[in-house]
Amino acid sequence: MPAEEDARVRVAVVGAGPSGFYATDALLKAREDVLVDLLDRLPAPFGLVRYGVAPDHQKIKSVTALYARTASDPRVRFLGNVEVGRDLTVDDLRRHYHATVFAYGAPGDRRLGIPGEDLVGSLPATDFVAWYNGHPDYCDVDPPLDGETAVVIGVGNVAVDVARILAKSADELAASDIADHALAALRESKVRDVVMLGRRSPAEAKFTTKELREFGELENADVIVDPEDLVLARASQERIRENSTEQRNLEVMREFAERSPRPLERRLHLRFLYSPRAIESDAKGERVAALVVERNRIEEREDGSLAAVGTGATERWPAQLVLRSVGYHGSALAGVPFDERRGIIPNDHGRVLSAPGGERVPGWYTSGWIKRGPSGVIGTNKADAIETIARLLEDELPTPIDPRPEAIDGLLARRGVDVIDFESWRRIDRIELAAGQEHGRPRVKLVSRAEMLAAGGPELDEVTGLEDAEGDGA
Repeated sequence: MPAEEDARVRVAVVGAGPSGFYATDALLKAREDVLVDLLDRLPAPFGLVRYGVAPDHQKIKSVTALYARTASDPRVRFLGNVEVGRDLTVDDLRRHYHATVFAYGAPGDRRLGIPGEDLVGSLPATDFVAWYNGHPDYCDVDPPLDGETAVVIGVGNVAVDVARILAKSADELAASDIADHALAALRESKVRDVVMLGRRSPAEAKFTTKELREFGELENADVIVDPEDLVLARASQERIRENSTEQRNLEVMREFAERSPRPLERRLHLRFLYSPRAIESDAKGERVAALVVERNRIEEREDGSLAAVGTGATERWPAQLVLRSVGYHGSALAGVPFDERRGIIPNDHGRVLSAPGGERVPGWYTSGWIKRGPSGVIGTNKADAIETIARLLEDELPTPIDPRPEAIDGLLARRGVDVIDFESWRRIDRIELAAGQEHGRPRVKLVSRAEMLAAGGPELDEVTGLEDAEGDGA
């Protein structure tokens, strides 16, 4: 027989993205006597899978079916639209839970630190991704798409996604779950040239071969690679011999470079060995008009690593939209230790520390990007979460003052928080899936908090008459 509820171990997991779900799953598999509250500040679960994965990559989003099974376990409660730091304090977590796992990701972006970075038309790729994926906080980003040239700074998979979305036709995107407002804006886009810029050589690019190959499959854009950019310095040649992914990437780019130009509506240019130095404004001093770049060369450091070193030769590229994709950065949570330099919660294999190299904080743990930094793919978070939960299970946990689940319910009710539980999410999910089916799409997302909170209400089941069908939840 299961233990009595008041004797169970109560754990709060802050963040209902991949790392939060993997941590929850690891807890459920390890202990029968655990009750997990999975908290997220957004009404919808699944985090980066819903709001970060590109809308034309539906297969990746199928992982949410596994997360949905985890959330459906009777020992788990999803508490959406509950923000730690706003609706609950970390002192509340100590009072009501034996342990807390911080798994809220790395929501910030890294800046370039160059003049003109704050002009209209210069924005983080993270904002652009959240905008086209229907994130409630980014629906009003309104990226200017009325210019001919967009430059994406960065050569990781996020940069590839952004460049691909800009290069695709609206008809190609219409079969995805891209947000309606983004689809309408992209349908009117005047962008004709998309430039993806890397400060190092193709041998050091961080994108995966699968993502790169998709450029060659675009119906609306010709991919253009300068053969001279594929001539590698000696240090880069030696590095590429040791990395099969980089070898495959170089082979794909050589194939692109050999292609004959096609008379398509758009062009997608891959440029390497350039660093951004300044963003110039238009005559009014308000909007992006050009990007100033410096040509680089690759040098090998004493430790064997490779560095891009400026040659002093600069160029001015006309552009009206500049999207920086140079990395994510974690954000501090009030009352929780934070390492500003690394952008993570300081920890020892998942156990939260009072400061980098400091003492353990009893009952506090961390997982995912906020634990290790923004690295790896979605599946990387599984092993990371298992490591963290293993430490939690080894430790003697503090005893909370009031671990009853209804204590948290009462606290949130008194504070006027509209909580979205998993059944409420299922109602939202059904509405999105039904709207998608009507328009021949995977789903049509509800994008504002107000829409989702209204849709989560039980009375809508009777209005829609929809049966409870398990969706992919993405």
